[in-house]
Amino acid sequence: MPSPATEPTAPAAPPSALELRGIDKRFGAVHANRAISFSVARGSIHGLIGENGAGKSTLMNIVYGFHRAEAGEILVRGRRVDIHSPQDAIAAGIGMVHQHFMLVESFTVLENVVLGVERGALLAGSLDHARDELAKLTRDYGLDVPLDTVVSELPVGVQQRVEILKALYRGAEILILDEPTAVLTPQEAGALFKMLGRLRAEGKAVILVTHKLREIMAVTDRVTVMRQGAIVGEVATCNTSPRELAEKMVGRAVLLRVEKTPAHPGAPLLAVRDLEVLDRLGVARVKGVSFDLRAGEIVGVAGVSGNGQSELLEALAGIRAPSRGSITLGGHDLVRERLGPDERRELGLAHVPEDRLRMGVVTGFTAEENAILGYHNRAGYQRGPLLNQAAIRAECEKKMIAHDVRPAVPLLRISAFSGGNQQKLVLAREIDCDPRVLLVGQPTRGVDIGAIEFIHKKLVALRDAGKALMIVSVELDEILGLADRILVMNAGEIVGEVARADATEEKLGLMMAGVREASA
Repeated sequence: MPSPATEPTAPAAPPSALELRGIDKRFGAVHANRAISFSVARGSIHGLIGENGAGKSTLMNIVYGFHRAEAGEILVRGRRVDIHSPQDAIAAGIGMVHQHFMLVESFTVLENVVLGVERGALLAGSLDHARDELAKLTRDYGLDVPLDTVVSELPVGVQQRVEILKALYRGAEILILDEPTAVLTPQEAGALFKMLGRLRAEGKAVILVTHKLREIMAVTDRVTVMRQGAIVGEVATCNTSPRELAEKMVGRAVLLRVEKTPAHPGAPLLAVRDLEVLDRLGVARVKGVSFDLRAGEIVGVAGVSGNGQSELLEALAGIRAPSRGSITLGGHDLVRERLGPDERRELGLAHVPEDRLRMGVVTGFTAEENAILGYHNRAGYQRGPLLNQAAIRAECEKKMIAHDVRPAVPLLRISAFSGGNQQKLVLAREIDCDPRVLLVGQPTRGVDIGAIEFIHKKLVALRDAGKALMIVSVELDEILGLADRILVMNAGEIVGEVARADATEEKLGLMMAGVREASA
């Protein structure tokens, strides 16, 4: 028997692609990351999940050089690296694809890829070199894109491929993807995950930041869960479940499906006929759309972003003027009478916009100021010619408590709240005015799983109270969970209407891609 000194030893495990040790970050009184430590193996897809405000984005922005940690260290392939900027991250082999793409829309795909990594003063040489390299990358990873097309002319799914190609062209061995399927059809999402599988097989490491637990279960090898700035769990994906992950994220049991009884639709409350909406260049974004919204039902509008849903919502809300057609509410033709958002609110039409930061809130205002936007002229908020600040504050606090807005501090600037809590305050503002018709764009965009559950319950309760709701969402799970009837839009047209009982994700996905209802 060999002596202990001569016994063979197991080979050392290869270093992780990325390791974080004790990463700590504060923003004033907010402790965003609390001594975060975890590693991502080479040749793996690693999920990172958590509620809004859990610290996921802060952590990934530290890895990519947008923020600087106050303590801790980052190791890439076993070696400590100092990352002060995205350029340092790129040099270390780290790439990041953001939820909102970082592309110059007036540039071609090729120009976007070489931007910032030009090879010398003459651009032509850089473009020729990039063209050759991209031909190999597109062949290896199935990322076919038209290199000479201007980015603004590309569908969002192709734009995402461009972002991934940018990272790979810069030599990324570690790829961070932030909510990558938020703007994709199910078919596009499937193609993305196949491509991520190829990256994994090549030995690259992928960090997938998403709130979609089904995707975490389907494509990741391990998953790290964050809550309140700390890691509360890490597990091999094959050893967990969506319910267990949700409970770790929120700290309590979470309902993962929308609970609702069958709808009992009543009379039409809103009637839309032959509606056409043009953009500022005169291009039709909504083309001859007709439908009714009835009391006691939720109508879902499914479609990939950019297919006319935004323009439709804005026309219904009075923000954008249609070029033809009619919108009838309470005996009024809103188009012919040229009634704006204020008059429509008085008729019982409320609107939660898709982009809360651009159209739903004023980031420099406090929570209480945002809680009365559009309703500040109502009698309860007035004291003679001035606003009744005490009444506004008391009403805001009441809304915040009833809608679980955290923290319930009316004087706090809205920019200090997480996205989910901003969304809940906007919904509270519109719901509490007791509308007859509620239009909601992307009700849970960027919202964590606990807030999603709360928002869905509120919307179903409105339906059960006899209101008519229209929900526009790129999340098919959300449409299938909430809607009683589904309209599918493609290229500005309604390509089909499907009863919820007849709807499947595959059928809706095909229609979202332009396949008419009968063919789908």
